[in-house]
Amino acid sequence: MNSVFHDIYSKYHQDLFQFLFYMVKNREEAEDLVQEVYIRVMRSYVKFEGKSSEKTWLFSIAKNVAIDHFRKHKSWKERLYEKFDWDRHQVKDLAPLPEETALKNEDIKILYECLDLCNTNYRIILILRYINGLTIAEAAEALNWTESKVKTTQHRALKSLREVMESRLEKEEDNHASI
Repeated sequence: MNSVFHDIYSKYHQDLFQFLFYMVKNREEAEDLVQEVYIRVMRSYVKFEGKSSEKTWLFSIAKNVAIDHFRKHKSWKERLYEKFDWDRHQVKDLAPLPEETALKNEDIKILYECLDLCNTNYRIILILRYINGLTIAEAAEALNWTESKVKTTQHRALKSLREVMESRLEKEEDNHASI
């Protein structure tokens, strides 16, 4: 079991931590939740039948651990809305010009702020698909959804995110015009 655990840890730890960090927005809480996921993995690995990949099985457990965490504190939807802090996550470029960095960081900040305004299912699917890189099939298994529901939710999530971003852009243009 030790080698299996180390294998899972080496393959998926960073993705698992990142997913939980995006969910709870607190490093210490994310670390605690990662430990809880690993405890559940150790307890239930003998029951793992291999019907899904280890990665999707792990993310399914992580999703449930996060939801359990939110339920313990208050309704998980309210907790999700409060916990996301997209300002802390910035893409690092190797050698950009300072102006490029400023613009890129501002764009990413805006993207994360707009993502925060999307509903919970949209946010979860966008995080799993585009930040954690899960395939449609893997996301479906992790969320216990059909692939069709993942595709539909992803399509709607992208549309919603686009609308939120366009609305924000219009507001900013109106603010600049009034100044």
